[in-house]
Amino acid sequence: IPGLGYVFANQLCGVDVAFKAVRFGWPVYWAQILVPRDSDIQTLADLNGKKWAYPDAGSTSGYLAILPLFADNGIEPGETLEAGGHTGAVRAVYNGEADFGTTFFSPPLKPEGEAAWAPGDEPDIPADLIESCAPNEDGSRLFCGDWRVLDARANLREEAPDVVQKVRILALSPEIPNDTLSFSPDFPADLRAQIEEALVAFSQTEAWNESIGSQDFYGWTAIDTASDAEYDVVRKMIEASGMDIADLGQ
Repeated sequence: IPGLGYVFANQLCGVDVAFKAVRFGWPVYWAQILVPRDSDIQTLADLNGKKWAYPDAGSTSGYLAILPLFADNGIEPGETLEAGGHTGAVRAVYNGEADFGTTFFSPPLKPEGEAAWAPGDEPDIPADLIESCAPNEDGSRLFCGDWRVLDARANLREEAPDVVQKVRILALSPEIPNDTLSFSPDFPADLRAQIEEALVAFSQTEAWNESIGSQDFYGWTAIDTASDAEYDVVRKMIEASGMDIADLGQ
């Protein structure tokens, strides 16, 4: 269950988290704020009054994660555009339909599969690699030099091969915990323990990489234990949005 769905399910039904997904070594992901590379927007304060493109109001990284960031920094966007998805939000910025957009961010990868970025680093691709950014031969991936781009801009690679040259990352949100593997409160404890043990063992096999870990499936390269408290950040997002979990399901 994604983090947002987990928080709702926990509040309404007592669902309990056991594991969270790990993707390319990261048990978390981020929201990113995108602007045209030649934009004069340089700080969060510059977003005041600007036109905002977001995927949809139910998107965790594309919308909900951004609201506390805006509230904490006193930002009030101007006109908004619901773009219909992360790719649509990138496209809106690329085409000049919006001053900025918000989507998911996953760190780029080095050829060895290691992260080419660490929290605290500048979020965008290094300046000396930007002009090299292009899809690979079959169009399945986007590379800048030997760095593989994994943020939402990569989704526009075939339609706009120069997307990184035209769209830059202004800022990132705080960390968002990845989607969960959770159990209902009535699930038998002994069976749950057996499933958890089996999943940990399975996650270390090649069969996992060819199924749950495949990029054509869930893309969970590993799993890690999770606690309910890790999803308090999602609860803060919901509060900032004005939604009341207690009202859901009434």
